[in-house]
Amino acid sequence: MRVRGRLTWGRRARAGAVVTALLAGVLPPAVVLVPGAATAGAAAGTPVCQVRDDRLREISGMVATDDGYVVINDGADDEARRRIFFLDQRCAVVRTVSFPSRPRDTEDLAIGRDGTVWVADIGDNDRSRPTVGVWRLAPGAKQPVLHRMTYPDRPHDAEALLLDASGRPLIVTKGGSGTVFVYAPATALRPDATTPLTALGQVTVPSTTTSNPFSFLGRGVITGAASAPDGRRVVLRSYADAFEYDVPDGDVVRALTTGTPRITPLPDEPQGESITYSRDGRSLLTVSESAGQPAGTRSTILRYPATATTVTAAPSTESVDPVSPTAVRPAAGEAGAGGGRTWPLALGAGTLLVLLGFAGVLWWRHTARR
Repeated sequence: MRVRGRLTWGRRARAGAVVTALLAGVLPPAVVLVPGAATAGAAAGTPVCQVRDDRLREISGMVATDDGYVVINDGADDEARRRIFFLDQRCAVVRTVSFPSRPRDTEDLAIGRDGTVWVADIGDNDRSRPTVGVWRLAPGAKQPVLHRMTYPDRPHDAEALLLDASGRPLIVTKGGSGTVFVYAPATALRPDATTPLTALGQVTVPSTTTSNPFSFLGRGVITGAASAPDGRRVVLRSYADAFEYDVPDGDVVRALTTGTPRITPLPDEPQGESITYSRDGRSLLTVSESAGQPAGTRSTILRYPATATTVTAAPSTESVDPVSPTAVRPAAGEAGAGGGRTWPLALGAGTLLVLLGFAGVLWWRHTARR
C-alpha cells in the first residue's frame, strides 16, 4: 500500500493515524508519547542496484531468481504498470508478463521450488473485498492464472505471502498492533472456483525502536515476507525491521506462531514493503517504493546480512494440517468488537476525552481574551 501525500501533509496524516489508533484501541495512550528512536548500531543496507524504469515506482513485492529479480507494483492505475516485471542482475527490465484481467491490489510475491511465481492480490485497505486472490505463473506460461479465495471470518488487509513445504500459499495479514494472522486455503486451489481460507494461527512480532518514516505505527505492521531458498528460514518484515524464523522441520506455521525471531533492523527505508532472500540464502534483499519521494528518487535494492541460524534438520515434505479457526484469538488492531479490546477502547476513549477537554480549555481561554 502506498501512503500517498505523506511528504506534503505527513505530520497531519501521522497525527490522524495516532488518533485513529487510539479510537480503535490499537495502542494504549502512553505509547503515543514515546518518540521513535533509531535502534542502537542499526546500519543502512548496502545498495545492490537501482531500478530506473519509470513504470516501477510502487514496488510492493520482490523475489530473487538465478538471473535477477521479479517485482510487481502496488495496484497501479496505469495499465503499463500492472504487470509482472522480470529484471536482470543490474535491475534493468528484460521482460514483462501481463495479467489476463485487472488485479485489485497486488502486494507480494513468492517463488516455488519449481520456479512458479505466485502473485498475492491480497491488499484491501478498506477491508471490503469479498474475495482475495493469488495469481500463479508457471514456468514458461504466457499469462498467470487467478485463484480466488475468501476469508472465513471477515475481510483483512494483507501484504505478505509465503509458501509452506508443500507449496501451499500462506497469507499473513498486515495487522496494526504487532499481532497478525496466518491463513491458508482449506482445499486445493482451482481457477474456476472460490476456495475458502482457514485460519492457522496468530503471530506476535517483537517490539523494537527502529527509526522509520511512520514511527511506532510502522513497527507494528507486516508489509512483506519471504522464504529462504532451502526452506529452513522465513522472514516477515515491517516498515522498520526484518524478523527471521527458523523452520527446522518444514512447518512454517509452527515456526511463525511459536518461534522466536531474530531481528535485523531496516532503518529509515522510505516505504519498505518488499523483502526476499538472495539465491545463496546469505542475505536479505529489500526495496522501497519511490512514488511520493523527492524528484529523481529511484527504488534501490538493498542488501542486509541474514542473521545466523542454528537449523540442522532437513525440511519436511509433508503438508501442514490446518488447525481449527477457533484457535485464533482476536487481537487488538485485527479483531472486531469484543472483550479482548475493552481495556484499550476505554483507555483510548479516556485519552480522547482528556485531549478534547484540554483543547476546549485552550479555546475558552483564547476567546475570553478577545
